[in-house]
Amino acid sequence: MARKYELKKRAERRGETRRRIVQAAVDLHTTVGPARTSTAAIAERAGVQRHTVYAHFADDAELYRACSQHWRAENPFPDGERWWGIPDAERRLRAALLDVYAWYERVEPAMALFRRDASLVPAHRAVVEAAAAERAAVADRLAAGFGSSKAARAAVGHALEFETWRSLCRGQGLSRSAAAELMVSLAARRRRAARSAA
Repeated sequence: MARKYELKKRAERRGETRRRIVQAAVDLHTTVGPARTSTAAIAERAGVQRHTVYAHFADDAELYRACSQHWRAENPFPDGERWWGIPDAERRLRAALLDVYAWYERVEPAMALFRRDASLVPAHRAVVEAAAAERAAVADRLAAGFGSSKAARAAVGHALEFETWRSLCRGQGLSRSAAAELMVSLAARRRRAARSAA
């Protein structure tokens, strides 16, 4: 019985150390950026030795996946279930953009660092590309209501991008709702243009 208890306590300690390492890495990724986060800094922040970080994570890819899962659990992308129940394509896209733009407002500092460093850290790039693929699937589904026009799909995909929101709201000073309305009207115009050309 004592042996089982000891094994359980050891597993709990190991799990807690792993959580501290992941939290330390996420804290650094979201304040200085992935490219400026060293293993030594992660270890120091987590209160462990560098070799402990390596003992818990075989490589950078494993650590970055764990960090991504942790960050996404704390900052989940908007749940689109309510969008799909809206029958009108324009209203559906508007609802989606308002939710996504509100999310971008909340996570802007971290997202800016993630985007900045995506080309610099291969393990981080894979995480960013996976998130982009998920957004592309959402864009495909939202764009389906605007017909099969490549331009309409491009308009919807463009509307969902972090850089689009940042340009419209931060750079041009539009409100979240004004930015969403502008992007909905762009997609709607693409749909009308495709119908006229048919």
